[in-house]
Amino acid sequence: MGFMSVLSFAHKLTAERLASGGRAIDATVGTGADTLVLAKAAGPRGGVYGFDIQPAALKLAEERLRLAREEAPAALSPVTLLHRSHAAMAEAVPPEWRGTVSAVMFNLGYLPSGDADKTIITETESTLAALDAALALLRPGGIITAVLYPGHEGGDREAAAVESWAAGLAQPQAQSIIYRQLQRASAPYVVAVEKKKGADI
Repeated sequence: MGFMSVLSFAHKLTAERLASGGRAIDATVGTGADTLVLAKAAGPRGGVYGFDIQPAALKLAEERLRLAREEAPAALSPVTLLHRSHAAMAEAVPPEWRGTVSAVMFNLGYLPSGDADKTIITETESTLAALDAALALLRPGGIITAVLYPGHEGGDREAAAVESWAAGLAQPQAQSIIYRQLQRASAPYVVAVEKKKGADI
């Protein structure tokens, strides 16, 4: 049967915590695959914000969401896509979202589209700032998932920094895990962080 893919694992962790009516953030919209997963899980009474610095990514995501709405008009939550860095999420989402978000998904690296510029990648500094913001926005019991790609130029440094950030979180605030194929150092893997109940971040 094999192990679950890293993306499927991230989606599973998210689905366990994001219920209908919940709030979620896609920190790296890309082609919109994670955005759509979040919009389906949150449902029409929920809400999703998505961030990307590339207009091409937002266009791909808009098209994916449009097609999904045509198939099931009432199944998705409202989605707000922003042409902004994920590092700006704390000020970009409504103030009332702070402490109420059930899930924040990161899928780092470059835009996985055939004609996309693969030299445009997520940067360690902005990713770490976004992770701090995401943790503050989470509700107790909420989750951050980050799919990391150490196999591309710069991806190894970013992955190591995210792993170090997660490992350094105080245990009363959050707990973190890794889901990784140990025999392939360059394979993508997941770091997930769950905000502890009662944590004041």
